[in-house]
Amino acid sequence: MKHLRIYCFFLLLLAFAAPAQSGEIRVSAAASLTDAIKELVGAYQQTHPDPEVLVNFASSGALAKQIVSGAPADIYISANPKWMEYLQEQGMVADQTKRVLVHNSLVLVGSADSDISSLPQILSMHKVALGSPKSVPAGRYAEQALMAADLYQQLQSDGKLILAKDVRQALLYADRGEVDGAFVYRTDALLAQQAKILLVVPQDLYPQVTYPAALMKGALEKTEVNEFFSFLFSSQGQGIFQKYGFLLAEE
Repeated sequence: MKHLRIYCFFLLLLAFAAPAQSGEIRVSAAASLTDAIKELVGAYQQTHPDPEVLVNFASSGALAKQIVSGAPADIYISANPKWMEYLQEQGMVADQTKRVLVHNSLVLVGSADSDISSLPQILSMHKVALGSPKSVPAGRYAEQALMAADLYQQLQSDGKLILAKDVRQALLYADRGEVDGAFVYRTDALLAQQAKILLVVPQDLYPQVTYPAALMKGALEKTEVNEFFSFLFSSQGQGIFQKYGFLLAEE
């Protein structure tokens, strides 16, 4: 009987240990990476079915705040270095793992019938969407570009700016024709069903769109997390990002 109890106790320990061994890889990624990351995860899990890769997509700011509040995350990918720096200040990031993953660019999308061909012409629009500059990097870049072009205050005082929760919502507004134009990343614009790229925002009006990625400190010793993180930077992973219009980082 004593041996039977020991055997049962051993089986119980194995039952609890199994889920911990299989685990999950939890990724918090900027909304603008949605389609590329989904394909990348699918490609990875074809050869690495365990553990499961779970991705939480939202604006970079919202994700960073979630992580600080205790949301589980092994890998964080931001659409703006600002929010990576915020997590670093909070002591959440394994600093030695931080790398630039990809780059992007900012464009204005709208109806194919629009005759907008230069940035100052957006003052003739009735509604212009952008992600909330306080939490959405694409919105922050758009705000910076409009300020540099001396257009932001006029649009704001005229009540023409429509703030979206993330860049994908801004794109949706334009795709549905609910706004005359929307500032989004080029990679998002390529996914639009109806809206077209009206103009590319001059790069000298805003900082280069950079996506830093890093492991969270709690994930530093997890082999499976490190393997998936490396896959993001592999030739296969980077090829998927290129497919969706992202620019590769020169490191």
